[in-house]
Amino acid sequence: MVNLKHDERLDYLLGEERLRIIQSPTVFSFSLDAVLLAKFTYVPIQKGNIIDLCTGNGVIPFLLSTRSKASITGVEIQERLYDMANRSNEYNELQKQISFILGDLKEMPAILGTGKYDVVTCNPPYFPTPQKEERNKNEHYAIARHEILCNLEDVIKASSALVKQGGKVALVHRPGRLLDIITLMREYRLEPKRIQLVYPKEGKEANTLLVEGIKDGRPDLKILPPLFVYNEKNEYTKELNKILYG
Repeated sequence: MVNLKHDERLDYLLGEERLRIIQSPTVFSFSLDAVLLAKFTYVPIQKGNIIDLCTGNGVIPFLLSTRSKASITGVEIQERLYDMANRSNEYNELQKQISFILGDLKEMPAILGTGKYDVVTCNPPYFPTPQKEERNKNEHYAIARHEILCNLEDVIKASSALVKQGGKVALVHRPGRLLDIITLMREYRLEPKRIQLVYPKEGKEANTLLVEGIKDGRPDLKILPPLFVYNEKNEYTKELNKILYG
């Protein structure tokens, strides 16, 4: 049984019939970006420690748990999302592998220690903070989309502090921030190693960026083949179907 509150619902995770997640139309639900990041990230198979920053309702930890037996921690600053993630965790009976922390990612290195994680993942807010009158009136949406409580540098700085030497940091973001991401990663000793651009369909501009770096890694950047979401029939491409459903 699961305790649903307010307007919440219990959804199946894409391609994972045994896992379900609590979501709500009034709280920012997980998107394709989070699913792509969870599939893009290299993870240890048998053991290790993974931390997901800006975890929201926990979608990335749940998806990573299907690929790895490592211990996974999710960090979320919004109390309602943290509560939803915890209740989903109990429903899926994954408490021995996954745990969630309510807190600010900027404080995590001081709280959890530095150099403790094999992998850090993050699906951060994408957009600069607008004027208050221009923000989404829904606080949950505004915080998830805009750099209100943390910015790109905060994310990369914290990720670099948390990850082990030789460990990996993987982010999903917008292509327009690529130069900012690479500049900040190198400033904080994260060497970009893999980049993949995601396109809505052929002939369109990329709208999603996946990037992975290694702490103190050697320069050697690989640009992966482009990923197209929809084909000419506006159906998921074979490549995306394979990612989503196996």
